Amino acid sequence: MRIPAIKGFDQQALEKYFKNTGLSFIGKVGSMVIKMGITVLVARYLSKDRLGIITGGVTYVYLFSALATLGLDQFVVKELHQFPENRDKILGTSFWMRIASGLLSIPLIWLAYQAYPAKGTPYSYIFVFSLIGITQAFNIIDAYFQSQVQSKYIMQVQVVGNLLSGIIKLLLIYLQMPLAAFVYAYAFDFLLIATGYFFTYQRKGRSIFTWRYNGQLAAKLLSHSWPLIISGVMVSLYMKIDQLMIQNISGTAEAGAYATVATLSEAWNFVPTVIVTTLFPAILNARRDDLERYKKRIQNLYDLMVYLSLPAAVIITFASPLIYKILYTHEFAYAAPALSVHIWSGVFVFLGAANSQYLIAEGYTKLTFIRTGFGAIVNIVLNLILIPKMGMMGAAIATLVAYAASAFFVLLIPKTTKQGVMMLKSLLLISLFQKITKR
Repeated sequence: MRIPAIKGFDQQALEKYFKNTGLSFIGKVGSMVIKMGITVLVARYLSKDRLGIITGGVTYVYLFSALATLGLDQFVVKELHQFPENRDKILGTSFWMRIASGLLSIPLIWLAYQAYPAKGTPYSYIFVFSLIGITQAFNIIDAYFQSQVQSKYIMQVQVVGNLLSGIIKLLLIYLQMPLAAFVYAYAFDFLLIATGYFFTYQRKGRSIFTWRYNGQLAAKLLSHSWPLIISGVMVSLYMKIDQLMIQNISGTAEAGAYATVATLSEAWNFVPTVIVTTLFPAILNARRDDLERYKKRIQNLYDLMVYLSLPAAVIITFASPLIYKILYTHEFAYAAPALSVHIWSGVFVFLGAANSQYLIAEGYTKLTFIRTGFGAIVNIVLNLILIPKMGMMGAAIATLVAYAASAFFVLLIPKTTKQGVMMLKSLLLISLFQKITKR
């Protein structure tokens, strides 16, 4: 079935997009449904207070996840795309770089906990979570399959891994196991995914044992990715610091209730990642071959982000009380208004993810760091002001403002002001109106 002709709409590009992203998207949706269902059941079993305790530990992992992954994914995909004959060197170098950064994260997480401990969450839980950074080194295999446009392998690993993870957690609930068991189960999730990637890569004549480290390539990758590492830390900071601040200011019970808000609101944030990851090679090709098409593809990407995120935000805003009534126990119901606000941050997450591809394509990776740092500062300041007065609603407002400030920070930079204007055209539906009127 073809979509009716709209000037500026590329039917062939749409068909290519669905062909390339279909399996990956299905895998992500399947994983999200499984994880969401299990997360809800775990929350109902643990109750607000114990959920807040475990959330405090998970937060430290997210804060250092960018350091553990080194922001390498996009650059590894690009290297594999340009130099497929160097596969073993590229993957081996990236893998050992991630192992080293994962080990480095462990003492850094300890220092962060000493400087700003999560009240009510023991360090023993934090230590278990800190080991996750090492197992995530195997996720570099994901980048390889992305470069080969073989999303079915990624889908298989994710779906099977999440199914096994779900079964384990259901068993823990059935056996009425203590909180510590869920801490180990959460860390084990990442080991399951790593194991899945390992065995999947080993097929068809491939072997991780042929990977080799190259110091020159490591320096090259690090020289490109260090701004993204810092940017990723900043992103993690302004995405998760609110949960840690709520726990320390308002207690573990409030943190547990807010964790359900963040989980529901951020569950669909994988969508822009899947889209922009798949379209990145096409964007790079357009920049090389046809600057006008390059500009049009960027605008169409912004439009797509708004078309997907805006309706979802509107629906969830009005449906949030019903969502909590259906999914959670009565003790969580008061978090529904915070979800109605927090969900709008997704619109800016979608636009920011699309704009990041432009910044990478143009080599403006340092700007990515600056704008996410700006967003982190805005979020922390607003959290300090609003959480003591408004609790989780204050955190939701702070998150929304911080995401918007980060996404549209490019308006303040002369060389990227036009990109900010293009995003505003999409957000205000001006671009859609122009396409319709020019039919």
